[in-house]
Amino acid sequence: MSAQTDYAQAGELKFGQVGIANLRVRNLDPAQLAAEMQERVQRAPNLFARAAVVLDFGGLSKAPSLDEARTLVEGLRDAGVLPVALAYGTREIEALSQQLGLPLLAKFRAQYERADDAPAPARAPEPPRAAEPPAAPAAAPAVAGPSAPGLIQAAPVRSGQQVYAEQRDLTVLATVGAGAEVLADGSIHIYGALRGRALAGARGNEGARIFCREFHAELVAVAGHYKVMEDIPAELRGKAVQVWLEHGQLKLAALD
Repeated sequence: MSAQTDYAQAGELKFGQVGIANLRVRNLDPAQLAAEMQERVQRAPNLFARAAVVLDFGGLSKAPSLDEARTLVEGLRDAGVLPVALAYGTREIEALSQQLGLPLLAKFRAQYERADDAPAPARAPEPPRAAEPPAAPAAAPAVAGPSAPGLIQAAPVRSGQQVYAEQRDLTVLATVGAGAEVLADGSIHIYGALRGRALAGARGNEGARIFCREFHAELVAVAGHYKVMEDIPAELRGKAVQVWLEHGQLKLAALD
């Protein structure tokens, strides 16, 4: 009997706040990881060819050896992408980054992945305090999500340009051109054509959405979960579309 084929992906690719790709390694199989990346490059060369990739070994039970890491880096380069750094990790990862000659992005995961991906550190018990007079009623807690007024972009976003709405929603009143990128920590509303990339919930807000009037996107992402043009149903192209996250899956639907 032939061995059963394992179709599970060895690495989960997510996009972060500035559009850089974070490859979180789930299974340290350099050959499979390189093959998966090569397939992504072949399917969407304009997006992935020579793309900067940060390697995140936080999903593994232990750090890879230097030889394993070098094999992976070389395999990814041969596949057509450029590993540029290692993501936040332990002292072993820090030492590995030095041995590989790659920088360590200590805050990458904290900024670009959900806070519940890792357990919160235990808090030290506070020493007992003397009794105090009753405090005034506390203000209602702030609602999670963008707190500042939304950013409005009136001019077209042209190829090579990037617009980022930090801690708020983004509204684009014109076209987002091919090769352009719009990002928001909240939702994104585009009243023209979307031909470039749109990344909502850039810091992990899974309730964020993308709305656009004319859909031709190169890439859309919510909280790091993404789809490229080749993954998008042809019947949605040119239509008014919304994009949202549901149970960890990116959904797209026409706005009727």
